[in-house]
Amino acid sequence: MVKSKGWDWENVNEAYRSTHLQPTDDSLNCAIAWKEAGYASVLDLGAGLGRHSICFAKKGLKVSAIDISESGIKHLQSWATAENLKIETQIGDMLFLPYADASFDCIFAYHVISHSDSKGIKKIIAEIERVLKPKGAVYLSFSSKGTTDFIEATQPKVDENTMFWEGGPDIGGSPIFYANIPDIMELLSNFTVNKIFQREMYNKDKNGNNRKSEYHYVSATLK
Repeated sequence: MVKSKGWDWENVNEAYRSTHLQPTDDSLNCAIAWKEAGYASVLDLGAGLGRHSICFAKKGLKVSAIDISESGIKHLQSWATAENLKIETQIGDMLFLPYADASFDCIFAYHVISHSDSKGIKKIIAEIERVLKPKGAVYLSFSSKGTTDFIEATQPKVDENTMFWEGGPDIGGSPIFYANIPDIMELLSNFTVNKIFQREMYNKDKNGNNRKSEYHYVSATLK
């Protein structure tokens, strides 16, 4: 099982940073749905700079946020103070969540838990199950095995489901775990999966060929 690594927020370019200051539609939709369902507390797992934590807090949820990146958490703390929002923050590892059992109604992890290997993601899911209340809700994303780079194995393999990437915002590079729908259903065997959908993004390589990045997004409830 590989160690978790934080993003080097101090050295990402401004365009990339600004994107990660805007809440996704996914977080807005979850906030509305979870409030309507009567949920009160949410853990923003892998909070980054805090865009989703701020969104949840503004929608009236009790928010806890955790990230392994000290610079990300410091930014979130300053942002929450400026917005006069109360958000509990922790610097910590998703492999070893520093929370008591059954602490949260909901957990939101957007492009987070795939930053591990096959052993690690099982540990992360187990930690999510542990700190989530019975019948609690999760919204998770997974990098998909339909991604061109995974199909072509363009990066060194850590295991059969994982490639190691360098040159991104992760300090010293990090693994990315790729899953298909059967993999996800097996990982989430203790959940009722309510919805899985996928998104594709395309770019061109240096030869002008299309390259696809594909992701699965999952709404589920702990049994």
